[in-house]
Amino acid sequence: MGLSFDLGTPINTALFIYILYSVQRIIFPSTSKPSTTPNEFKSGYSWMPKSHPPTVLYKVYTPKTLEPFSGLDGGRILLAINGVVFDVTAGRNFYGPNGMYGNFAGRDASRGMAKQSFDLDMLTPVDQPLDPLTDLRPDEIENMKGWIDHFSNKYIICGKLVENTAI
Repeated sequence: MGLSFDLGTPINTALFIYILYSVQRIIFPSTSKPSTTPNEFKSGYSWMPKSHPPTVLYKVYTPKTLEPFSGLDGGRILLAINGVVFDVTAGRNFYGPNGMYGNFAGRDASRGMAKQSFDLDMLTPVDQPLDPLTDLRPDEIENMKGWIDHFSNKYIICGKLVENTAI
């Protein structure tokens, strides 16, 4: 019992014609040009962006040198967690001057992130030594590490935070 191909059945005839048509389109593709230009290309097309984002350099920050990066006047927004400085400018709606986490902008947010508190008393004054975080419970430390992982995957690490007297 061998396989046979019978063009006498309508389904086989239709499939055979479709296969022949498909092979013909592959071997002899259409060479005609479109009669109209697509709308999105009428004014030209360029791969170049309107402007390039500013270059971000890895730097060492102190609380005093980090403070100006609070996003005021449309500038960059940086914040630090456990000594790691993140550029969160892309999250301006959250970390900008009117954002719900805006008080962390330009500051060390370690304690606030660990305790899930956005109160101003969670922030160490910029003229004081860095918060050693020695009184945090293990679950709060894990919470802070979770925030560091989240920020590391979402934002650019642009520096480290050291004591004011270190520079």
